[in-house]
Amino acid sequence: MTQIFARSRRLLVATILTVLALSALARIVSASIATAETDPPPPEPSAAALLCPPSSEVSDLLRAIAVRDAELEERERAVALREQDMRVARQEIRASLDEMTAARSALEARMFVSDRASQEDVTRLVSVYEGMKPKDAALLFETMDADFAAGFLAQMQPEAASAIFSNLTPEKAYALSVWIAGRNANAAQEVAE
Repeated sequence: MTQIFARSRRLLVATILTVLALSALARIVSASIATAETDPPPPEPSAAALLCPPSSEVSDLLRAIAVRDAELEERERAVALREQDMRVARQEIRASLDEMTAARSALEARMFVSDRASQEDVTRLVSVYEGMKPKDAALLFETMDADFAAGFLAQMQPEAASAIFSNLTPEKAYALSVWIAGRNANAAQEVAE
């Protein structure tokens, strides 16, 4: 019998606890229904707020992170602008180099034509001086600057040049000889360097 009485008592206590729980639940539900009809529902807290309630330190840290993020975004924009400026500058430099290369090629072609024409003129004058009487050619070479006259004499056939030399004054012949002999004196040094 005591067992039956103990069971009944447990059943009675469980029933009373169930009734109390249901009563509390009914009050909570009715209070929330009444609140829902009068007030808008509060915003749902974020997962971060549920896991870590906000404090002044956390708020300060979040603000600092937001400021740092904004600074990084600004730096990224500045870097992107610099990269774009550098691409444009590279394109302009390439275009300038291409123009300079074309101008250099055109200049070299003109210089080649000019040098060739100049050399043809010198060759023609050498032929003229070689064809003159040595005495008449010597009179012309006496009036020329030594480096100018030596340039012609150096390109002449040795027989024609010696005939003109023999008709020059000793001073002029010496000056031309020194100039012709010394014009290639630095050639070995230029090649070595």
